[in-house]
Amino acid sequence: MRFDKLISVALPLVTPLLMTTAAVAQEGDAPAEAAPNPIIEAFQHAGPIGWIIVILSIVSVALIIENFVSIKRDKLAPPDVINELEALFDEENFQEAMDLCEQEHMYLTNIVQAGLSKLGHPFETIQTSVREMEEEETVKLFQKIGWLSLIAASAPMMGLLGTVTGMFVTFGEIARAGGSVSPAQLAGGIKLALVTTIFGLCVALPTGAFFFVFRNRVVRTSIEINAIAEDLFERFRAK
Repeated sequence: MRFDKLISVALPLVTPLLMTTAAVAQEGDAPAEAAPNPIIEAFQHAGPIGWIIVILSIVSVALIIENFVSIKRDKLAPPDVINELEALFDEENFQEAMDLCEQEHMYLTNIVQAGLSKLGHPFETIQTSVREMEEEETVKLFQKIGWLSLIAASAPMMGLLGTVTGMFVTFGEIARAGGSVSPAQLAGGIKLALVTTIFGLCVALPTGAFFFVFRNRVVRTSIEINAIAEDLFERFRAK
C-alpha cells in the first residue's frame, strides 16, 4: 500500500479519536494531570525479575558488539598472515612458519601449527591433525556465540516467571480483600506481569536474530579459512 493511501485510510479513523481526546482534556476547571512516561513507569514496576532481564540485555549488547568485532575473516585469518605463511611454505621455511604461528594465536595459525607439528609423518597424519584442529576452532566459535542463544532462550522464560509472579501478587490481593477489590489494588501485580513479559520479549527477539546472523557467519568464515589451511598442506600430498 502506498504511503498516501495509507494516510487516507488511517486519517478518518484517527481523527475522531484525537477529537475525543482533546475534548476530554479540556473538560473540568482544573488542568489535566500530565500522564507519566510509560518507559519510566515500566522500569519502576519491573521488580527484581525485570531488572535481571535488564542485566541480560546489557550482557547481550556487549556480546553482540564483541562478536561483530572478532568474528570476521580479517580477524581470524588476516591477509598479511596468509601471505606470509604462503611465502614461508613456498620457501620450505617451516621453522619460521611455526614461530609465526606461535606468536600469532588465531584461528588460521592454530590450524597451521597443528599441521606443522606433524611434519615428517605421512600426509594422512598431517591431514588428520589439521582437520581435528579445524573442528576444535570451529567449536570454540560456536561456544562463543552460544551465550546469545542462551540469553535468547532465558529472557522469555524470565519474563514468564515475572508474569506468574505478578498474577500471584494479584490473586493475593483479591484473597486478602475477600473478593471485593478496586482496580488500583490489582494494578501493581498486573503491571509486574506485563512489564516482565515485555522486557523478556524485547531481549529475546533481537538476541535470537543476532545469534542466527553470527551462526551463519561462523559457518561461512570457518569454511573459507579451513580451505586456506588445507591448501597450504596440499603440497605434502605428493611428497
